[in-house]
Amino acid sequence: MEKQDINKLVEKQRNFFYSGIPLDVDYRIQALKKLKACIQKNENLICNALKKDLGKSRYESYMCEVGLVLSELSHMIRHTRSYAKEKTVRTPLAQFHSRSFQKPSPYGVVLVMSPWNYPFLLTIDPLVDALAAGNTVVMKPSAYSPNTGKVIAHLIRECFPEEYVAVVTGGRSENKRLLEEHFDYIFFTGSQNVGKEVMRNAAQHLTPVTLELGGKSPCIVEKSANLKLAARRIVFGKFLNCGQTCVAPDYIYCDASIKEELLTELKKEVVRQFTDHPLSNDSYGKIINQKHFSRILNLLDSEKVVHGGASQPELLKIEPTLMDSVTFSDPVMQEEIFGPVLPILTYSSLDSAIETINSMAHPLALYLFTSDRKAAKKVTSRCGFGGGCINDTIIHLATSEMGFGGFGESGMGAYHGREGFQTFSHKKSIVDKKTWLDLPMRYQPYKTGNEKLLRMFLK
Repeated sequence: MEKQDINKLVEKQRNFFYSGIPLDVDYRIQALKKLKACIQKNENLICNALKKDLGKSRYESYMCEVGLVLSELSHMIRHTRSYAKEKTVRTPLAQFHSRSFQKPSPYGVVLVMSPWNYPFLLTIDPLVDALAAGNTVVMKPSAYSPNTGKVIAHLIRECFPEEYVAVVTGGRSENKRLLEEHFDYIFFTGSQNVGKEVMRNAAQHLTPVTLELGGKSPCIVEKSANLKLAARRIVFGKFLNCGQTCVAPDYIYCDASIKEELLTELKKEVVRQFTDHPLSNDSYGKIINQKHFSRILNLLDSEKVVHGGASQPELLKIEPTLMDSVTFSDPVMQEEIFGPVLPILTYSSLDSAIETINSMAHPLALYLFTSDRKAAKKVTSRCGFGGGCINDTIIHLATSEMGFGGFGESGMGAYHGREGFQTFSHKKSIVDKKTWLDLPMRYQPYKTGNEKLLRMFLK
């Protein structure tokens, strides 16, 4: 879209928002119900698009994308009415007689910019929260997942007029033009570099933002961990979607005394879950494009690969790969891997591991495998990270009952469920003052008697 077309679209949405129609809670709930029915009707279309873009199996597409979106929709359909209610709060005696309340209100016209790795989930989930809160939405799916982007555009056209929800497709030029517009809120999921650009542009209009970024999420395996179960859950979380998951365990940081046993269990689990020939496994996906395929291969050190490492360039596939004897100075530890490569590093003490993790950029997620509750408390209290799990991986984002978001370099803000509704709302603090009584103590001329009352009320 050209700049003038985007400008007209934003203006059309702003006019629709100011008409008051999206503010009506019944209108919001009906919109969510319509979207849910449309997704259910077009499930095959969505799954086929995800297969083309990322090689995802139908099972994985439902488990990690379609099903999670339907779950968020169900939650918001049930709870939007209660989330949208005004909340009465205590009024200070000095404001007698008044009613004080907070009124959740939508921002207005929202821009949602989404990534390619979970192109359906990470586009529609924030849309659901934004609509529940009463906003209009312009969506910009990633150009790297064109098939899913086309399906999303089709679904949105089927459900909503463009003055309410619209999809802008295209690449960097469209991203640039959108960021030059004045939106009331921007929700971005993607890389840290692009996140900085989003924030720079948002600052021109003082537009609030939510940034869901990434980082090198550590997976600590403490010496008391159940290693067999830990290996199974780590392999699941790491190699899901070929490692192209923002909260995937980026590397294992384990106690040196249990490394060899853990490595043995990890190798068994890779074979168990993906077979001896994972490149021939139809349920194992592919890397999104040639650029990322080449980038991931360049992170491999053949001398440190202890399992996997093979690839099929024509299919953009890389085997689930384990690397041993890795140090923090190796190339694979200089950037977020975002692929099916799992380095294993060791520590001599849990305290030293915590110190090392805290010396690095704050990760989006942290995982800890341990049977020691004191160790769990120490790590979760002292390490800085967005969210995570004890004795599992990635499942903390698969709920509408807790917010999901980053911290520090891994992002800012959160969404899902109530947190998502609050992200796309601002609370108006309002005092409704009654007219039948007017206390004189605040008015001039100030009197000694009134000052005594004032001091009684304000202390």
